[in-house]
Amino acid sequence: MKKLFFAAIALSLFSGNFATAQEKTKSGDFKRWQARVRVIGVAPNESATIGVIGGDVKITETVIPELDFTYFFTKNIAAELILGTTKHEVKTIGSDISAVGGSTNTSVDLGSVYLLPPTLTFQYHFFPMAEQVFKPYIGAGINYTIFYNEKAGNVVKDIKYENSVGFAAQLGFDLMLDDTFFINVDAKHLFLSTDVTVDASNLAAGLSIPADVKINPWLIGLGVGMKF
Repeated sequence: MKKLFFAAIALSLFSGNFATAQEKTKSGDFKRWQARVRVIGVAPNESATIGVIGGDVKITETVIPELDFTYFFTKNIAAELILGTTKHEVKTIGSDISAVGGSTNTSVDLGSVYLLPPTLTFQYHFFPMAEQVFKPYIGAGINYTIFYNEKAGNVVKDIKYENSVGFAAQLGFDLMLDDTFFINVDAKHLFLSTDVTVDASNLAAGLSIPADVKINPWLIGLGVGMKF
């Protein structure tokens, strides 16, 4: 009888400790992945140093869909990869093309180009509210921008952009709707530049125009996401 009594106490203690351990494990567990779909406004903060004809550059703004995935190493530290592509129209402004019979202050249509800038950022997430509904974060990382499907337009013969590596800074927040779904607001600034070569040999024999172009776009996004 005494042995049964002590056995019952031991079993009770074991069950209590097991339940406590399970509770700790459960509270320490969290959904490590999340995915978002966002609408992104891309606003270049452009400038350029253009050889031969001088002037500056103008790149159009655009709005695109974007998909991103985030993995949480801890509840605070995460990595995000964004995927999206943009198309921009490009022209010079204030250029001197008097050498080929044009104006000393004109715009030159340089056609269009697509940009694919996959960007990886590392983030720190804050939890300022006890309910963890409003979750701001900051981030920094790197992007590799691929320029493709260049169209030179009707003025020059051809145009080439060099792919480039740049840095990224990020600020945003998630607003939780429940344990799975949330609304996201996000702003990124990409420090992006490229070397451009314009083949204008159709205007003058052997004419090639080099340019160092800084695009440095702002990416402002609004979207929805889910944790899993």
